[in-house]
Amino acid sequence: MKFSKFGQKFIQPTGISQLMDDLGDALKSDEPVNMLGGGNPARIDAVNELFLETYQVLGNDGSFNNSDETNSTATSSMANYSNPQGDAAFIDALVGFFNRHYDWNLTSENIALTNGSQNAFFYLFNLFGGAFVKEKDSEEQTIDKSILLPLAPEYIGYSDVHVEGQHFMAVLPHIDEVTHDGEEGFFKYRVDFEALENLPALKEGRIGAICCSRPTNPTGNVLTDEEMAHLAEIAKRYDVPLIIDNAYGMPFPNIIYSDVTLNWDDNTILCFSLSKIGLPGVRTGIIVAAPEVIEAVSAMNAVVNLSPTRFGASIATPLMKNDAIKDLSDNDIKPFYQQQAKTAVALLKNELGDYPLSIHKPEGAIFLWLWFKDLPISTSELYEILKEKGTLIVPSEYFFPGIDVSDYKHAHECIRMSIAADEDTLEKGIAVIGEVVRGLYDKAK
Repeated sequence: MKFSKFGQKFIQPTGISQLMDDLGDALKSDEPVNMLGGGNPARIDAVNELFLETYQVLGNDGSFNNSDETNSTATSSMANYSNPQGDAAFIDALVGFFNRHYDWNLTSENIALTNGSQNAFFYLFNLFGGAFVKEKDSEEQTIDKSILLPLAPEYIGYSDVHVEGQHFMAVLPHIDEVTHDGEEGFFKYRVDFEALENLPALKEGRIGAICCSRPTNPTGNVLTDEEMAHLAEIAKRYDVPLIIDNAYGMPFPNIIYSDVTLNWDDNTILCFSLSKIGLPGVRTGIIVAAPEVIEAVSAMNAVVNLSPTRFGASIATPLMKNDAIKDLSDNDIKPFYQQQAKTAVALLKNELGDYPLSIHKPEGAIFLWLWFKDLPISTSELYEILKEKGTLIVPSEYFFPGIDVSDYKHAHECIRMSIAADEDTLEKGIAVIGEVVRGLYDKAK
């Protein structure tokens, strides 16, 4: 078979395809695998019980909260298309939810749904990155614009979403040694605003949008309110949108431990997901943006998907209306991961306390980011060794879109480790990591 240039791009090996393939293979394996890679959320009893109860009510065509209003049933959600913008009842529920909690004065024109947040970023990065046509002196000129990532490392799934080429520019972080819960052995990434402000691409109009995740996947870093305000000011100054990936953030699933606020204006594009509250299989992403962005996303939905899936929207609509989704996030999901992070840190310190391990300060999300300073091999090689021993993690080099990592040593010394597994899997997986890493350092002495 001969594929087009478009097809050739997507059949090349990528970090995200390798990750998903390995996760799929692990699930099919007859041998036990310590699943510390991937982004699948944990199975939390309170979460599963609420979703099952909601699904059963939908399946029975029942109504919620003893009201006269009957919500979309499971049958209707699967038997009918929505319009390309997404399920109208869920969008209305989201408008009410965000206005109730944040007073953003949204309308239904400010929200579109997608088939997961990965789908959303495919749309957004191709809307704002790539070839732009502008008129100058009555002639059309083409300018190539990039998506600016103000803090690398960033999410592995961003890297290959552009239809043609890769259009990312990123800024390496300041790395500060910090304490956490009174302990040494932690660090934190901070935005290098001096380097960011001096990027020629910004001044030359070669940036189409600024994007960051908060909390950051892979590191769990949470940009401060001051950093976010500074990024918003830069975006407005250069007339580009600020895109915020809120897949792990406020108000749902609210896996964020810092005391921060969430803001929105018509130059901000907020992206949410139902995945990390425990519904990754329903593939439901949410975009909050200015109406012109929502119109563009809806038009892309029509071409790519006809319409977004309605099943996740049907489950989440009543939970958004009665704030159950926020209560679940605040009282069950966030505390669960905060405790998981403490458990994992203690296990890692026990295994590697006398070795050159530094952990990014756990501030949110469902991962720990581990830095093995001066590791004798790259973490890509470490990944292969651990995989052979039945433990999956993700090596760091895939998390630097927009950066040439060939000469950046730090990008080859870190791993992302999920903390969503049960405690037994965490113990076994971290024990394997500890044994292998200790052996590597000891052999190099």
